[in-house]
Amino acid sequence: MHTSLQSFLDQIRTAIDKQEFIKLSLGNKRTTSELKNISIKLVTIKNNFKLSFVYRYPTKDVTKNYDTKEGLTVVEGLLQNDFYNADLFTATNDFHLLINKNEAVKIVSRPATLSQKTDSYTHDKKKNRIIKAESNTYLQELGLATAEGLIKKDMQDKYKQINRYVEIIEGIIKDVNLPDDFTVADMGSGKGYLTFALYDYLHTKLNKKAKVTGIELRKELVEKCNGIAVRASFNELHFEEGSIESANLNSVDMLIALHACDTATDEAIYKGISANASLIICAPCCHKQIRKQMNPDNALQLITKHGILLERQAEMLTDTIRALILEAFGYKTKVFEFISTEHTPKNVLIVGTKREKEINDKEKNLEKVKALKSMFNIQQHYLEKLMSI
Repeated sequence: MHTSLQSFLDQIRTAIDKQEFIKLSLGNKRTTSELKNISIKLVTIKNNFKLSFVYRYPTKDVTKNYDTKEGLTVVEGLLQNDFYNADLFTATNDFHLLINKNEAVKIVSRPATLSQKTDSYTHDKKKNRIIKAESNTYLQELGLATAEGLIKKDMQDKYKQINRYVEIIEGIIKDVNLPDDFTVADMGSGKGYLTFALYDYLHTKLNKKAKVTGIELRKELVEKCNGIAVRASFNELHFEEGSIESANLNSVDMLIALHACDTATDEAIYKGISANASLIICAPCCHKQIRKQMNPDNALQLITKHGILLERQAEMLTDTIRALILEAFGYKTKVFEFISTEHTPKNVLIVGTKREKEINDKEKNLEKVKALKSMFNIQQHYLEKLMSI
């Protein structure tokens, strides 16, 4: 490679490393192809830098994204085979590469003519989040946001999870007839990220007077969250110390249990059914109770002999039986993705919505449960025990 061409590529690499790269243009074709020129910019896609190439043709533009290392290799090939000129614009200088037909290379450097925009590397569309970071007391207190209302770099995924959770809740409750002052029990509320976001959404966006209670076993988290609720002026939000099993719920309109481990999810569903909740929303975590019993004596042995497949089959079987039992006790159920696996390994949400009209299909659904248990030689699902069926 010509040393001057190598020097030009080094200037591109340096500009990228220093985040001073603005754009690169390739022109003055060597061939008779329809490709007119190429414009290249630096973007971030899922937190990774990419070189985005726009190939301009007479009737269309074609965009291709490359990792920076691969992109530099592509630029090198294009300058050796397809174009004579290149213009590199950085925050500090402009560099103009000129190649003549004898392959002599010349680089001209001039002061920068373009200014760099602060968001110039943003490729992913900025989303309009339901939960705003600006002037948000609880996000600051929980360590997600700065005093200036910016989400901290290491909390971006958590912030996305919170907003995705609220979006899902929004889709669930829009068709449910709930009173303005309905009650919510968040079982196993933990550090309170999602509990606070839910309260914020219900009161700020929906203008509901919902009373939200977080149930959490760890005393220090209960005290911390109650303090934050006071400072955020969330007057209808409070946290109580206790387990899902011991929680006393005489009546509740919406019951939520996210990532309750193993049979704690069954305890939550049982509490919701017993309280005649209009909505039961669970994201199960761990499925040990059923997995330990699974011992099929049929072709399903081909699946359950492999540990990882046994685990996945146990998850599907456990949650299917939970959904069937909810159906048996008057709920319409949905099972779908909660949060993508890049945020959490457990990403199934079970939603039970109380039917307005009673349908007499309890025995039919319990027969389905019995058939599934028979296929895997399962004695009893824990939710069956709780519901005395």
